[in-house]
Amino acid sequence: MTDLKAKKYAPVYFLQGEETFYIDLIADFIEAHVLNEAEKGFNQVVVYGKDVTMATILTHARRFPMMAERQVVIVKEAQDIQDLGKDIGGKLLLDYLGKQVPTTVLVFCHKHKSLDKRKEVGKKIDQLAVTINSKKLYDNQLPEFVSEYVKDKKIPIEDRAIQAICEFVGNDLHRLANEIDKLVISLQPGESITADKVMNQVGVSKEYNIFELQKAIVTRDTLLATKIVNYFESNTKKNPSIPVVAYLFSFFSKLLMASSATDKSEKGLVSELKVSPYAVRDYTSALRIYPMPKIMDNISSLREADLKLKGVNTGAANEGQILRELVWRLMN
Repeated sequence: MTDLKAKKYAPVYFLQGEETFYIDLIADFIEAHVLNEAEKGFNQVVVYGKDVTMATILTHARRFPMMAERQVVIVKEAQDIQDLGKDIGGKLLLDYLGKQVPTTVLVFCHKHKSLDKRKEVGKKIDQLAVTINSKKLYDNQLPEFVSEYVKDKKIPIEDRAIQAICEFVGNDLHRLANEIDKLVISLQPGESITADKVMNQVGVSKEYNIFELQKAIVTRDTLLATKIVNYFESNTKKNPSIPVVAYLFSFFSKLLMASSATDKSEKGLVSELKVSPYAVRDYTSALRIYPMPKIMDNISSLREADLKLKGVNTGAANEGQILRELVWRLMN
């Protein structure tokens, strides 16, 4: 991006990987900024992989620009190119990479997966083109992404707000960026992003949500846990129990890993559990209350509740009653 903003353009970009956010970020910038509006009509081509062969793409790439310094060819959904995975398509691409047209900026957006490294194109692409291989971020990497994204917008943000948005949204970077953008638009001049604003934005009760339920269970706060379960039970459509059980199962599974970790310091657990420094405090607190046998018992209870919620051995209990019984068992 630094090179692109400085108008240093490469002849070929191959953007690949599971995380599509960075692929779109780079491709969208090239599409918007390499050519001016007058030049785009004759010199910018956007095609989709499922509609073209490699020969068609390279025919576009080998043309010379009209009344402009360069042309841009962008291949979206390049993973669907009809013959990319075949020998003929790979050979055509390698031939072009060996004789690149300097007046063309050719961009491949190869999403959700990477090229097969066992094939020649996969082995050589990094040496012949500007590439990224974008992987999904771990949970413990999300706070840095949020912090940097907000910093670029010159908006202050609380640590608790960073933790909240990471926990509520997860590692979908497109959605994270979208939620932050909506928060920024809603701010008054001089305001910062707070945890309360995050909760309001994503439609989560500030007092009764899955994260507060986890904290109540961790601290064995029976009164608060009961209030939250009552709130969930009053509207199971808005607060379905299966995601609650899945979230708690993830927590206690990681807590089991933490209980057997060699380094139980906050820094050690961040590395071991792949969670954010903000979230690791819940694990250190829980380790003081829950011994390993109880953690294992809780994981068993969560698996049993998950089956019941999916219709296995449910009996006469409804969704709210299953959750109520589960929370009692987790805390006692």
